[in-house]
Amino acid sequence: MAVGTSLMLIAVGAVLAFAVSYQTSGIDIQVVGDILMVVGIIGLLFSLIFMAGWFSTAPRDHIDDYGPGHPRDL
Repeated sequence: MAVGTSLMLIAVGAVLAFAVSYQTSGIDIQVVGDILMVVGIIGLLFSLIFMAGWFSTAPRDHIDDYGPGHPRDL
C-alpha cells in the first residue's frame, strides 16, 4: 500500500468516524471509519518502514561488485 493510499484511507476514515452522523440499520458508520483509519495507519507505517530500508543513506562497504575483468576495471 502506497503512502498516498494510506493517507486517503485515514482521511476517509476520519470523515466517516467524526463528521458523519447518519444512522443505518446493520452497519455502524463510525466503526467503519475507525477501521479505515487503523488500516490506513498500519499501511502508512509499513510504507515508511519499507521506504526507509530502500533509500538507505548508509555508506556501502563494498567497492567492486563487478568482479575481475569487468570493462569498468580496465
